[in-house]
Amino acid sequence: MWRHSVFRASLVLALIAYGPLNAGPALPDPVADMAYATHSAELVQLGWHLFYDPILSGNRDVACATCHHPEFGSSDGLSLGLGAGARGLGPARTAHPDSPPEQRMPRNSPALWNLGAAEFTRMFHDGRIEVDVARPSGLRTPLEEDMITGFASLLSAQNMFPVLSPDEMAGHYNDNEIAQAVRQGRLTGEGGAWDLIAARIRDIPEYVDRFIAVKDDINTAAHITFPHISNAIAAFVAVEFRSDTSPFDAYLRGDGALPDAAQRGLDLFYGTATCASCHSGPFQTDHGFHARGVPQLGPGKAARFESHRRDTGRMRVTGRAEDAFAFRTPSLRNIAHTAPYGHAGSHTTLAGFIRDHADPVAALAHYDRTQVVLPALDVEDWQIMDDPTERAAIAQAVSTPPIPLSDADIADLVAFLETLSDPQALAGRLGVPDAVPSGLEVPRP
Repeated sequence: MWRHSVFRASLVLALIAYGPLNAGPALPDPVADMAYATHSAELVQLGWHLFYDPILSGNRDVACATCHHPEFGSSDGLSLGLGAGARGLGPARTAHPDSPPEQRMPRNSPALWNLGAAEFTRMFHDGRIEVDVARPSGLRTPLEEDMITGFASLLSAQNMFPVLSPDEMAGHYNDNEIAQAVRQGRLTGEGGAWDLIAARIRDIPEYVDRFIAVKDDINTAAHITFPHISNAIAAFVAVEFRSDTSPFDAYLRGDGALPDAAQRGLDLFYGTATCASCHSGPFQTDHGFHARGVPQLGPGKAARFESHRRDTGRMRVTGRAEDAFAFRTPSLRNIAHTAPYGHAGSHTTLAGFIRDHADPVAALAHYDRTQVVLPALDVEDWQIMDDPTERAAIAQAVSTPPIPLSDADIADLVAFLETLSDPQALAGRLGVPDAVPSGLEVPRP
């Protein structure tokens, strides 16, 4: 009797401390519909055309889809993209011979999967815009509070920035009226950059009619503002790039087993490889910021007048030394289709990234530069990596120990990550439109 009581007590303690005996790794709950807001079909279709329409860029040659195209998993297939001053799509994109870009985009184009889900409360690699309920707008951004009214969501608010960036959509300062307004600091109000963009939409009768049809506060063309445009694009992104019907989702819902290699990879991911310590939750992200020693290439996210273009990541937002070289944990949905990887697109293969990610300090010393995908441009791409002091600073910020992984382990992890690919989402709900109301060329491979 005494022995049985002791055994039962020990079993209870074990269950409390470790969970059920022989239990597998703790997995996230399946994604539910309640994770997403709903949007009208008419607003989504309006945003669909705006997303693919180059009319929003200063020189009318770059659309949102140029850098976030379904052909490249809602990214652009490049380590660091080329925006204004370039032509083509994906790895085939090239600098325009007469007016090339002044520099590459400073960071890798992030994928758009599931950004319409409520748990995505931070955007961009450094989280420089995020939900903040303490502010009147409910958002924290680098802009003044009175500049961010009218945006329906964080996803909508992020659209404020690419259209103002000379490297992304606005163009060189002397190229067009939008770029000139940006240079002069005229962003809001009549004649500001956002108003000039909205004016282009107000001049297209089809867009005006459709905005009037879907928005109660729009009765005439004059009522259309940039936030209206941005809100429509955000609705499209939220619906088009929702991804929760992958084989892994089916597995979580009890609708089938994973292949053997993928199951071993899952056990590693949620077990001894400790991937889930950062890539947790239903979308494999903790939405936090971590210094993982990822190589930097290209111009970095620094002011143009700075001669040394280091990218300190989250530290640029918070000003805290402990945030140096920390970047937001990306979601891993459809990760097999969004190469290159890392905040600067430093790795072209999942296996290569995982291998270096497991022991980043050692990997920095022998990083293979040939794996990047960079269109030709007469700029210096390796200033930071060529500087031993800068490399040492990136390595010093890493606080986690190396994780021993064999080649077989890495192959199994890749097999698991491939089960996060969602055929339905990758095929697209609306896809690429044949044409847009402006009559400009739709981005296509």
